[in-house]
Amino acid sequence: MRIDIITIFPEMFVGPFSESIVKRAMQKGLVEIELHDLRAHTTDKHNRVDDYAFSGGAGMVMMIEPVDNCISALKEKRHYEEVIYMSPDGEQLNQSLCNQLSLKQNIILLCGHYKGVDERIREHLITREISIGDYVLSGGELAAAVLADSLIRLIPGVLNDETSALSDSFQYGLVSPPVYTRPRIYNEWEVPAILLSGHERKIEEWKLDQAIERTRQKRPEL
Repeated sequence: MRIDIITIFPEMFVGPFSESIVKRAMQKGLVEIELHDLRAHTTDKHNRVDDYAFSGGAGMVMMIEPVDNCISALKEKRHYEEVIYMSPDGEQLNQSLCNQLSLKQNIILLCGHYKGVDERIREHLITREISIGDYVLSGGELAAAVLADSLIRLIPGVLNDETSALSDSFQYGLVSPPVYTRPRIYNEWEVPAILLSGHERKIEEWKLDQAIERTRQKRPEL
């Protein structure tokens, strides 16, 4: 998978992409991530990427020209299955959508800022809009990092145990069951005996029952 990210703050991605699973995926050659500074695609000497909104109002708007220039330059090199704008009013990100997008080969993520982007970008250059929640961030960078992480961990070979992602919360419409590790007893708090029984079928039944009950209690809307 290749992910090209268009942003005016590329340094914001240094931390999220320099550690843990994402770093390992890049080192293994399973994913390519390239950051593109939008200011490099401007045509004026001040490298402006925003301007005042027509009709007035508070806040600045990201201009269409540098965004179009950047996307066009990327498309000259390869075909992209999705050009995604990270937007608070976009399609809500969930595990099903992550599963779908993890199968793509090349995607572009556009990080918005200010009061948003010129609407013509959304109308003519974007194929999909995604939100990570019903709230507003200062920009799309953190949302893009969240989306990238959620896709990359699903790529075969990224996780040490490829079956791990299949047992994550929401994969089957349920949250995950409780998990335990050593010591077996701590402060008189004991691990459920069924998990120590070695009876695989009964353990799986217990996990399913726990997942159903936990979903009912914590996320009844599911």
